[in-house]
Amino acid sequence: MADLRNCSKCGRLFGYMGKPICSYCAEEEEDDFKKVKEYLYDYPGSTVFEVSDATDVEVEKIMRFLKEERLQVSSENPNMLLECEKCSRPINMGRFCQNCKNDLHASMRKEFGLDKKPTPPEDDYKLKTNAKEQMFTATRRK
Repeated sequence: MADLRNCSKCGRLFGYMGKPICSYCAEEEEDDFKKVKEYLYDYPGSTVFEVSDATDVEVEKIMRFLKEERLQVSSENPNMLLECEKCSRPINMGRFCQNCKNDLHASMRKEFGLDKKPTPPEDDYKLKTNAKEQMFTATRRK
């Protein structure tokens, strides 16, 4: 069952399913995204401020769409610039450049032990030869 929370945008009570906003605000945000996306199809070399003025969508929201990787800056467009949050290299979308993503991925795999090779199960022969681990059976008295 979903937790009940207040929408971070409008304050309404809603069933939390992973996003901090209610379904009404999520629809509104999706409409804003569609406006921005359609405008960029028509005017691909636009700056963030031009897109914001033309679509009435806040600059912060457009930047969030870029960071969420819902939009991508074309490589030939120097007007819109994102920087990697770790190394400050210019990127087209998201929060990190590919090198930093790879480093983060490798460190997470190492931290959670996913890089270790699974140890093969011990042979039964090894268990039988080890005196401490041998099993003895007793015969019943008659």
